[in-house]
Amino acid sequence: MARFPFEVPFEQVQDGIDEYVSVIFSSLESEFLILPKGQGYIEYAVFEAGYEALKWGTSGFTNITASTILDVAAESPISLIVLRTILGFTPPEWAYIATQRTGVTVSQGFAGNLDRKIRINLLRPLTKASGAVARIKALIDAACQLLSEGARNVDADKLHRLDKADTKMGSEALATIAGIGVPYAMLLYERFLGRPFAGHRDSVSELVGDSLESAIEDVLTKAGISYRKTKRAERVPGFDQAPDFIIPSEFNPQVVIEAKLTEDDGTARDKVTRVQHLGELSLARQASGLPRFEVIACIGGRGFSVRRADMKKLLNATRGKVFTLRTLDRLVECSRLREFKTG
Repeated sequence: MARFPFEVPFEQVQDGIDEYVSVIFSSLESEFLILPKGQGYIEYAVFEAGYEALKWGTSGFTNITASTILDVAAESPISLIVLRTILGFTPPEWAYIATQRTGVTVSQGFAGNLDRKIRINLLRPLTKASGAVARIKALIDAACQLLSEGARNVDADKLHRLDKADTKMGSEALATIAGIGVPYAMLLYERFLGRPFAGHRDSVSELVGDSLESAIEDVLTKAGISYRKTKRAERVPGFDQAPDFIIPSEFNPQVVIEAKLTEDDGTARDKVTRVQHLGELSLARQASGLPRFEVIACIGGRGFSVRRADMKKLLNATRGKVFTLRTLDRLVECSRLREFKTG
């Protein structure tokens, strides 16, 4: 098997860069079939219980009123998430339309926090604070209005968000669907439009990335290497965009590590550009009389295995120091990190 680019002099990488792109591609792994549940994941049985509570409380969705649904939600808060799912809205979208339709100001933050609090503590009753109750009622009021109206007619080149099997014709259609079940073809079509697990995948995107960062932390810790792990969007002096890891510290950066995981090639291109920028910062330090720092990229996901030109840029920006989950065991010995090893 060909050697990895971090095992050979950079000049050798430059001379045979296509070969080394292929070597990196061969070591990339994708775990897009497996997602972390994360805090606040709702099991189907819990969701179904909320659905049944909402169905029972509204007499099979024939009595969709704000007061009725508020009573159900007081006993079964998860029913609010079921109601939002029927609408097909995100919490911020629901907040916006509630404010628009009721005149009660419901911030996106309030709707998001409400949604998260319900998911994290399923048994916790809804708050009885008057201001919060008024905003929850506004959310429900807007939902009742929309479900009663159904999808309005729009131009032929547009699509109304309520043009779904259960909401297109108003509350009568919802009651019918709940009573007879949804035709499988329609269920599949709406799933096709919405992407399976899309909302959950978005909510745990940081956890997916955390798996790579945790693996890097384990390597550094076992080697006894001092490091500074930055926080999301943290401002660090000397860096307009802080890298994920700085060794040994931001006051004396000698090695920086960017940990990037993506299943999308467009996002991968953006992340390659970020690593390139770190390489440019290192050169700028040298030009100003300061020592350069080594730039290391630790990557994962199928997104990086699409564009060979982007991988060439990544190899050049890091001078061959590109590692994957499969090669992290070589991270210390094949980079300047070995200079800081004490363990």
